[in-house]
Amino acid sequence: MIISQFMTQEHRDCDTEFAAAEQAAANGDWADAEEKFMLFANTTLRHFKREEDELFPAFEAQTGSSEGPTQVMRYEHEQVKDLIGKLAHALEDQDKDAYLSLCESAMILLQQHNMKEEQMLYAMCDRVLPQETKVSTLEKMKKVVL
Repeated sequence: MIISQFMTQEHRDCDTEFAAAEQAAANGDWADAEEKFMLFANTTLRHFKREEDELFPAFEAQTGSSEGPTQVMRYEHEQVKDLIGKLAHALEDQDKDAYLSLCESAMILLQQHNMKEEQMLYAMCDRVLPQETKVSTLEKMKKVVL
């Protein structure tokens, strides 16, 4: 449960930041939208880094496989990173229609991605990782910075 709780809370935090940036852009408050978007982007990218640098390797070492769920999650991270770049460009151009359209795509992708992680990967990590590995991995993840 230790991995699931921490990582699921990070998903909720990212979702809240994403929604705040989207609302600011919808209101045409570009300075606020940019500030909130940067918070969302940095939090999301740090979350991905935590997974890719610490959680996924721990899971792969325990299971002996780098194929399967972690491979899929890494691929989806790249898709989200691409959308974050496109969102940043739309924000820079103050293109409300493009930004809000990209937000729809990003939200769908993020919801599906998060659901897979929460219902499958994190649950598997909680199940297969020894307690001491879960604790040490969580501590390492908390120290990850961009």
